[in-house]
Amino acid sequence: MTDDILGVARRQVLAAGHGLDEAQVLACLQLPDERLGELLALAHEVRMRWCGPEVEVEGIVSVKTGGCPEDCHFCSQSGRFDTPVRSVWLNVPELVAAAESTAATGATEFCIVAAVRGPDERLMSQVAGAVAAIRAAVPINIACSLGILTPEQAGTLAALGVHRYNHNLETARSFFAQVVTTHSWQERHETCRLVRSAGMELCCGGIIGMGESLAQRAELAGQLAALGPHEVPLNFLNPRPGTPLAGQPRVSGADALRTIAAFRLALPSTVLRYAGGRELTLGDLGTEAGMLGGINAIIVGNYLTTLGRSAQDDIDMLAKLRMPVKALSQTL
Repeated sequence: MTDDILGVARRQVLAAGHGLDEAQVLACLQLPDERLGELLALAHEVRMRWCGPEVEVEGIVSVKTGGCPEDCHFCSQSGRFDTPVRSVWLNVPELVAAAESTAATGATEFCIVAAVRGPDERLMSQVAGAVAAIRAAVPINIACSLGILTPEQAGTLAALGVHRYNHNLETARSFFAQVVTTHSWQERHETCRLVRSAGMELCCGGIIGMGESLAQRAELAGQLAALGPHEVPLNFLNPRPGTPLAGQPRVSGADALRTIAAFRLALPSTVLRYAGGRELTLGDLGTEAGMLGGINAIIVGNYLTTLGRSAQDDIDMLAKLRMPVKALSQTL
């Protein structure tokens, strides 16, 4: 299958819009380096045909940082690990200011994130106040990432006007227990289902490079495709001091680009967003290559506990590549 996989993808994905299945994604991930350019070019064609040229820009902010009770082995916000991150809460005016700064970059999306298993009454109340204040102050879509939800909480967030909810599967179901033991893959999957049922858009992706096999990366792509999220953020592990994955080697640039292209071929019409770790994994030239290999959305500025490129650098990159930033009116 490997020798013919790009021909199959051209007919199946580019022409007909049907994403690659798990076995086909694996064949793409196994392509040799000399075919990487061909793979990226096809993924870019697919992105242009099924998504268009616009790039969706998003900023994120952590309302509650650190002190999380879960043991996600990649995360420096877990209270179970001895990391440099300390617990911090932002207030509503600080969240409004962050949203205004995000909107000033041209972003259409602002995501409020909390390091929790799931939101308690205090957090839901603060998010409600923040959403109302942000909507009154600045024209921007508001997303949330607050952990595992109950049906009632999903309904409340939708009623508040939260239009998109992020809850990543993180990795393939077969590998999940290797990186998280305090909750299950199925619990994450159920929250994703609740988000869709409540009428919010679902943002659901994962982290590449935690020790999973190529077959498990392909498995994740298939499981995401089955969920049908509106957006898939692709993170590349940035090993954090004090976490169990602190010594994990970073994914090579070529493997990262193969993953981007393969996920685009699995998810031809999905928003595929650059997220954490791209700066270290790919660098400037690799970041541009990914934009020409299937990516059609980016998080600008800093991440939750790590630094990103400046927002202006990314906006300048998009101008250089002649990729227009999607306007707010196109995302409503």
